Amino acid sequence: MTATSMSKGGNLPVTAGTVQVELGWFAAPGAPDADASALLLRADGRVRNDGDFVFYNQPRHASGAVSHLGKRREGGATTDTVGVNLQALEPEIDRVVLGASADGGTFGQLSGLRLRLIDAATGAQLALFEMEATTETAFIGGELYRRAGQWKFRAVGQGYASGLAGLATDFGISVDEEPSLTASSVSPAPTFPPAPSPPPTPTPAPAARPAPTAPPAPTSPQNPMAPTSSPTPRLVKGEEQLPVDMRKRLSLRKEQVAVSLRKHGAEGVSARVILVLDASGSMSFLYTKGVVADVVERMAAVAAQLDDDGEMQAWTFASNPARLPDLALGDLPQWLEHHVRVGELTLFRRKKPRKGLLPGQVDMRAVGIQNEEQKVIAEVRAYVREHPAAAPTLVLFFSDGGVYRNNEIETELRQAVDEPIFWQFVGLGRSNYGVLERFDTLPGRRVDNVGFFAVDDISDVPDAELYDRLLSEFPSWMREAKRLGII
Repeated sequence: MTATSMSKGGNLPVTAGTVQVELGWFAAPGAPDADASALLLRADGRVRNDGDFVFYNQPRHASGAVSHLGKRREGGATTDTVGVNLQALEPEIDRVVLGASADGGTFGQLSGLRLRLIDAATGAQLALFEMEATTETAFIGGELYRRAGQWKFRAVGQGYASGLAGLATDFGISVDEEPSLTASSVSPAPTFPPAPSPPPTPTPAPAARPAPTAPPAPTSPQNPMAPTSSPTPRLVKGEEQLPVDMRKRLSLRKEQVAVSLRKHGAEGVSARVILVLDASGSMSFLYTKGVVADVVERMAAVAAQLDDDGEMQAWTFASNPARLPDLALGDLPQWLEHHVRVGELTLFRRKKPRKGLLPGQVDMRAVGIQNEEQKVIAEVRAYVREHPAAAPTLVLFFSDGGVYRNNEIETELRQAVDEPIFWQFVGLGRSNYGVLERFDTLPGRRVDNVGFFAVDDISDVPDAELYDRLLSEFPSWMREAKRLGII
């Protein structure tokens, strides 16, 4: 099929079995971000239930026929794509409405707003619809619809000033009626009544629990770099309270951290450890799979070995940053359960009444779903300035990519070059890490204060390798920072 440039209201037949609908625009300073979405409708123009809405926080329809494929940024151009397998759509689905919402502004602030229909099998462009907008905060770009057994595409170009919720309501989605929260509501106590704390897990008598001991140094041929004498892991208050299996993992991991530090000439060093966790919408899968919880448990061993009190400060972030309660080692199981959370879907009305937040929990609705790394970087910098410590600070920053605030991030980290902080970024398998990948070669800094590496699946990376990569640049930064009087 030859690509067709369409005007509003135009339609054309679609013979491709699987298509991609690509929303595109050009970013500009101060302009909002935008997100593509899709609604699966019956012949009466309504969804069957809330599951028929596919968007960033619910990226795949249960049938598998419609998926939110995510964003790509190249230069100043951004695209967000929805994939539709027309052959796999359920018989009662008569239309797929292709919508979008603007985050932090209006569509009129975006230039080059367009919708492309692409044959997913060949990559051929089937249609191009160039759109105009003014004050709209939500938009229907087009729709795929069934006529006499044949799928067709229509260019719609209809805007909404009431945002994503207004668009969704028109098609039968149950919208949450509670007022949306702002970043300022993160710090005060939540307005929901806190749920009662779960009863404490019975703890075995101390006599039944062996005292934690450092295991012997690795002697396997897989660890040829291990020293002949075992570095001594630090024993941390609260460690004895952990479940036996978690305590054993921690002991082994602390020793591996000590081995990695010795390899890099930093045996016995101390550091304040701060953890930063990406909670943007694209991270949902890694949270639900338990990947993020496992990462936190592995990082607790770094804090236990490096930090004098074994505690770790922690932040989560997406559109806005939020400080989490400090992680004390003895509270690790409860901390993982209560605080390792991603953004909560608030567009839909809950099937059951809200139970409220547990004491200390962050309202993740206020954190949002976008990537705004520069905000949490600035907040961590402010915390370090306001709470000086004798030891330097190691920030362990985990993200799955989608970095687009490159100039703002670079500004923050350049300004932090004379501060007693080393920023270790770890990519969790997506792409587009932007300026973070380029910091090693960025000129004009007294000292390289940023480390970065990415892994496809961090769960498959052995502890020894992970700690070696985490700690490889930190000791050299400490030596140079000390020479320059930064620490």
